[in-house]
Amino acid sequence: MDVGLRSSSRDLKLPYFDGSHRGGSVCKSSHVVAHFLRNVPSRRMSRGIIRCTQLLPGHSERSLMGKKQMIESPPKLDFVRTLLIDNYDSYTYNIYQELSVINGIPPVVIQNDGCTWEEIYRLLYEDVVFDNIVISPGPGSPTCPADIGICLQLLLKCWNIPILGVCLGHQALGFVHGARVVHASEPVHGRLSEIEHDGSKLFDGLPSGKNSGFKVVRYHSLVIDPDTLPEELVPIAWTCGDTIPLHTSPNGYSPVDYDPVGKNFPDMFLGQRNGDIMPFGHPGTMNSKRVLMGIMHSTRPHYGVQFHPESVGTHLGRRILENFRQITVDYWSRPGASIFRGRNSPYTACIQVPNACTLLRRIQPRSKQATNITADHLLDGPSQVKQIAYDLVDKTRLGLSHRKSLLDPHIDSKVLKVTWRRLDEPSSEFGGAENIFCQLFALEEGKNTFWLDSSSTEKGRARFSFMGTKGGSLWKQMTFRLSQNSKGGFKGCGYLDVEDSSGSISSLFLENGFLDFLNEELSSFRHNENDVEGLPFHFYGGFVGYIGYDLKVECGAETNPYKSKAPDACFFFADNLLVVDHVTDEVYLLSVDDATMSESAWLDDMERKLLGLKAAPAKVSEHTSILPGTITPSEAGFNTEKSRDQYMGDVEKCMEYIKDGESYELCLTNQITKKVEGIDPLGFYLFLRKRNAAPYAAWLNFSKENLSICCSSPERFLRLDSNGILEAKPIKGTIARGATADEDRWRKLQLQYSEKDQAENLMIVDLLRNDLGRVCEPGSVHVPRLMDVESYATVHTMVSTIRGKKRDDMTAIDCIRAAFPGGSMTGAPKLRSMEILDSIETSSRGIYSGSIGFFSINQTFDLNIVIRTVVIHNNEASIGAGGAVVALSDPEAEYDEMVLKTQALVKAVMEFQ
Repeated sequence: MDVGLRSSSRDLKLPYFDGSHRGGSVCKSSHVVAHFLRNVPSRRMSRGIIRCTQLLPGHSERSLMGKKQMIESPPKLDFVRTLLIDNYDSYTYNIYQELSVINGIPPVVIQNDGCTWEEIYRLLYEDVVFDNIVISPGPGSPTCPADIGICLQLLLKCWNIPILGVCLGHQALGFVHGARVVHASEPVHGRLSEIEHDGSKLFDGLPSGKNSGFKVVRYHSLVIDPDTLPEELVPIAWTCGDTIPLHTSPNGYSPVDYDPVGKNFPDMFLGQRNGDIMPFGHPGTMNSKRVLMGIMHSTRPHYGVQFHPESVGTHLGRRILENFRQITVDYWSRPGASIFRGRNSPYTACIQVPNACTLLRRIQPRSKQATNITADHLLDGPSQVKQIAYDLVDKTRLGLSHRKSLLDPHIDSKVLKVTWRRLDEPSSEFGGAENIFCQLFALEEGKNTFWLDSSSTEKGRARFSFMGTKGGSLWKQMTFRLSQNSKGGFKGCGYLDVEDSSGSISSLFLENGFLDFLNEELSSFRHNENDVEGLPFHFYGGFVGYIGYDLKVECGAETNPYKSKAPDACFFFADNLLVVDHVTDEVYLLSVDDATMSESAWLDDMERKLLGLKAAPAKVSEHTSILPGTITPSEAGFNTEKSRDQYMGDVEKCMEYIKDGESYELCLTNQITKKVEGIDPLGFYLFLRKRNAAPYAAWLNFSKENLSICCSSPERFLRLDSNGILEAKPIKGTIARGATADEDRWRKLQLQYSEKDQAENLMIVDLLRNDLGRVCEPGSVHVPRLMDVESYATVHTMVSTIRGKKRDDMTAIDCIRAAFPGGSMTGAPKLRSMEILDSIETSSRGIYSGSIGFFSINQTFDLNIVIRTVVIHNNEASIGAGGAVVALSDPEAEYDEMVLKTQALVKAVMEFQ
């Protein structure tokens, strides 16, 4: 395919060069690109204008150095300073994490429309702030100015600075010198290929060719047409063979070794194979022609790779970035390296990024001698320059808190006292967690109660259950609704109603949104660590509730096109807690009070009530299932937002966006609703938890909103413990349980070795690594478990675990802003994917796809992903479900998966009624 590529949503593209300039002046293409980019408006309304100019007045391309060459060799670099250009991708901070470790200092991240060329020029050539540049992956095409921003100018004008382009950056390197960017024969996202290379410096020390062990992860729909490469660009790497899954099936069997009717089925997979069971994997169908995976410029230190070296699935990926560091060191260590680098002199970095606070910082010079940073602040090494590098990253553009922080001494402190006790009797003596909740907190149909319910604790999935109701003097309920702006969308500002323990209600308009307010509340709490010594859990009282999906507008998304029927966030401040430890069977009581108050009598009262439960186990009515094994929502009387044909049509739309490079994965959803007047919401939740136990289940009731949430989620969104460890556990890949033990075993293996499901999971794992990488210490983000298959009552799911150590300068809410909404509910890249999904879906997701959990007074939190959930609001039950659409998707199979995820909930509603 040799035509220009652009999304149907765009009306701008750069002209292709037909190769007629081969061997001619590069300045010609420089002139064409720069002329076309000048004053092109950004597609992102809040991000202003991409202002692109020709070379600065008085500077020819070769005069950028500005000063004569040095004769002697400069000193070797002890650490390397990277400018990382973010093309609004969801994997940029994986590169950031890797480079932080490799370079000895974190890169500075600037989004591709965050600075003008004049500002970048000053940083590179006057202040001499950076040693090299890395251009990130990203959605879209280098032919669209809004997708690529400043990157084309950097590639043209920074001829004497080492540059590495990854994926979109690789395509930009080809495009800017005249190569064509075309559709690949097949989109490849989250899948691996073996690589053959020419042994150039970028691939130094890496194996090459088929069965060499050098396998890389690819996320792309577009490629450089190798037949159009100009002479100045040299191909250095290619694919060899078809794509391969990350994990292959045992004993060397490949997905195509299994036929659909059971012939030649290995003993290890014995069992019934029903006709509706899909094959193990998706055999690679790439065109056998090799795909260009790497290029370099013949005279400039510029390189590009089409694959993702930063992916957790890429073998030896760090070596690529280490080699680029060495290329940079060697480049600036040459005899005659430019004197403008200022190796031995102090310099100032002044980065001005839109929406940022004033960021006038000085960066550590190459010399290890101390340099005056401010009147009273000295730096003497790269470890001490880390925080300055962090500060240069615009926290507002990351979606992080930009007002008061945990460390702000001007925040009014609220000193709290925590008292607690552990009972001598195990919870089984009181009839277990369910009986305790029903007898002590479920009076008046459970109004204004919460239960973070670890109803499934196998394999260490969860350990504690927290429950409570309206209690002491600090109790309050916060209800937040986003407001509509003049253009009809719903932005981050909105109205907060706060009801205190006496019933008084106050209303506030939160100009900066709910998360900023919550950050200030959490940052104001203080407590004595001695008060909580000995507690095995991290929740010491605080906020319990939910964040709706539409709060994405406080986390970087542009707008919400639809209004949620339910509040966008609702929380109790829980000052009294009962906690059940499901591992030890112990019961804890905890109370939070103002430090000036006398000790609460709640602990004594609750212990007395508990002791009275020994001979009074709860009686919960049992229901017998009379429904068939599979029932569609319409058969169960639910109204579906999208019909089968409409949903499949939406899947096809998603696949077109993916084909055009706009997204790697789109998590499309659907909503079903049913009137349920007269239903007992708490009774229904108790019924649901028996049939669909889950580790991150929850019950929430906000009586004044006529809102009950019955959640049986198997997925953790994000947890932060008191040691500063962040953990995410995304789910991607789901299959129904089998009817027999053999079939169930086979289905589990089918999921485990499915290339499509592995690709889905890998994309979200890399996305979550990126999100944690924004707020975690460099080098700390890791994946202890990749693609484990976990089994629940009705489905098998593929689950991964990502962890990292939170940076000390980040708050709990900064962590939420960096990662919300959960990537398993959006797709990747996250921001572009949410924009696309907003254009396809026809209503607000509301509570579904958001998060339920707690924020503790000690800044820890634990939140789930709201899936497998029935929301009962104003006598209507709503259920959301969906699935990840990828290049390998089949529309009919995607519809079937969406219906599968509603089955347990739909049947529970029908059976309970």
